[in-house]
Amino acid sequence: MAALRSFLLSWTSVTPLLGILVLALAWGRDLGPVFVALVAVALGATVLAAVHHAEVVAHRAGEPFGSLVLAVAVTVIEVALIVTMMVSGGPETGSLARDTVFAAVMITTNGIVGISLLVGARRYGATLFNPEGSGAALATVATLATLSLVLPAFTSSTPGPAFSPTQLTFAALASLALYGTFVLTQTVRHRDFFLPVAADGAVKEDDHAVPPSNRAALGSLGLLLVALVAVVGLAKVESPAIEAGVRAAGFPQSFVGVVIALLVLLPETLAAVRAAQRDRMQISLNLAYGSAIASIGLTIPAIALASVWLPGRLLLGLGSTQIVLLALTVVVSVLTVVPGRATRLQGGVHLVLLAGFLVLAVNP
Repeated sequence: MAALRSFLLSWTSVTPLLGILVLALAWGRDLGPVFVALVAVALGATVLAAVHHAEVVAHRAGEPFGSLVLAVAVTVIEVALIVTMMVSGGPETGSLARDTVFAAVMITTNGIVGISLLVGARRYGATLFNPEGSGAALATVATLATLSLVLPAFTSSTPGPAFSPTQLTFAALASLALYGTFVLTQTVRHRDFFLPVAADGAVKEDDHAVPPSNRAALGSLGLLLVALVAVVGLAKVESPAIEAGVRAAGFPQSFVGVVIALLVLLPETLAAVRAAQRDRMQISLNLAYGSAIASIGLTIPAIALASVWLPGRLLLGLGSTQIVLLALTVVVSVLTVVPGRATRLQGGVHLVLLAGFLVLAVNP
């Protein structure tokens, strides 16, 4: 009874319900600055609660279903934010999906990896991880990013940085196939490649908490559904304020994608840093590269399907500056991953790349 009472009163249980309440009060109304701020806080808190409940369900379901549950839940949040802003913004937001996915790739491969390496190396001197698993994940990220974000800038079937319907269908199906293959490899076929390694190079099982009970998992599943409904609705309510705030700050419209990516990836960032503090750098890299793979491998197919009824063209091709940043990120990431160990220097290099991306996102 005490455990049940604690569950019911925890912030992750109350937040989805508060999100629905705020959504009901804000829907269809002209919001003042105070209420806009309240909706923003409710949206951020509900995203964190949704990811928490997805993790609980994933832990109970086990692998590979657990990874699928968590990735699908996070992708629903990301797609909901993108689609609602594309619908409200009209044809001018045709590049929002590209901007968000590219921001997610840069934040995960440079931000999450960089801060995790810096935290881990500062505490333990050097961080250790499995180059086989991390290298395979990085290769998947690079392939997905090239197929979905780089090639549209060079194809000639349609004008501008866009795929033709046939090309978009291929990119969506290839993304799904690569994501499914990666999940199968990570959780079933070669699970040992993605486990932490000891100082002598031996693979060791990561510490696992006791799985939640069926009642707790079912409760989290129900609250996850409530949270996802609240996130979709609150994103639609808040999207005009986010776009207006970006314009008022003098930032380009593409910076909206950075805001979405930062919001969606906040829980993964916190989890990766906690793993680095516990000398579980492989888990940090799994979270970083896994989030990037899910962001491309699931978001691009979902947006491709939604583009059937979305207004305007779907622009996926990156500009020349973004392609240079992506190529440099891949090269630096390979040099980081291949040795199987890293110091604070590698963490600093990745964080400088992230800073460069943010500066150029604000001032192209």
